[in-house]
Amino acid sequence: MKLSEFKYSTPKDIIAEKPTKQRDECRLMVVHRDTKEIEHRLFKDLIEYVDTDDVMVVNNTKVFPAMLYGEKEKTGAKITVFLLRELNEETRLWDVVVDPARKIRIGNKLYFGENDALVAEVIDNTTSRGRTIRFLFDGDHHDFIQTIRKMGHTPLPDEILRLREVENADAERYQTLYAKNEGAVAAPAAGLHFSRELIKRLEIKDVKWAELTLHCGLGNFKSIDVEDLSKHRMDAEEMHISDATCEMINGAKANGHKICCVGTTAMRAIESCVTIPGKISPYDGWTNKFIYPPYDFTIADMMVTNFHPSQSSMFIMVSAFAGPLLLQRAYETAIKEKYRFGTFGDAMLII
Repeated sequence: MKLSEFKYSTPKDIIAEKPTKQRDECRLMVVHRDTKEIEHRLFKDLIEYVDTDDVMVVNNTKVFPAMLYGEKEKTGAKITVFLLRELNEETRLWDVVVDPARKIRIGNKLYFGENDALVAEVIDNTTSRGRTIRFLFDGDHHDFIQTIRKMGHTPLPDEILRLREVENADAERYQTLYAKNEGAVAAPAAGLHFSRELIKRLEIKDVKWAELTLHCGLGNFKSIDVEDLSKHRMDAEEMHISDATCEMINGAKANGHKICCVGTTAMRAIESCVTIPGKISPYDGWTNKFIYPPYDFTIADMMVTNFHPSQSSMFIMVSAFAGPLLLQRAYETAIKEKYRFGTFGDAMLII
């Protein structure tokens, strides 16, 4: 399929700038793939669409405070460093994005915090904006990471695009309540709608809770620049799926219970470890799986997702699950009904 087939226009006034006051009181559009019916509910009504022993598959990744603000040596020019991944724990080597990048050269030193509490040296230029840097830090790895956590800022979606600081209150909401394993630079947004009350109600109803980890990277925010989708390459993201999670999902599937994936990251994770149709195996490694129509999903029966940008990899994946024509009609309805789009926006349940 072609990229141009996944283009739509979104009025700017429906992009959510702030989360709803209560996590589970955003709107929920329910899209029925069999009847093509579209319902308008609240997110807390999600519980009505799952039964005892059905499985919610969630991504428990935790957003790392990956954005550092500092200065360049000698000139004092302000710079922003976005930490992507640690390459070597012992030598403090990291892949980063630097902004502005045009004046940063190999050998430059970058200073962060009061009294230059943290210093890094640029050792490689990898892309137009990307760099590899080495932090010069006296202390063990635990102390180093604690320093990063203390000085870093949680990157929100608009920060990733505009690289600016935002309000701490929003940063607190840009984390799922079940986040455990730190390593993402972007939150699995579909999970942001789950409140403690809704999670407890699902537990009382004996809906199973299967956790996996996929550390969301910047690839979700990169535009696709090829018309032929078969030629697009996703950035690799680290993922981990345990034996217990696989046993829970495989057992429920074998016994005729529904599997509901919460978000595109959870969906990509389980589809990356399908061994035979309808069954997954434990996995520890990286995935760059890109899902686009037509695609045969053999694990998930349902999917929770947000309203994604035009021509994004997330929108294209959801099109594969719902069907391009039905999803197009759902988005047209959402725009007409003033649903809130984006990370802090409303949600969709596809069944």
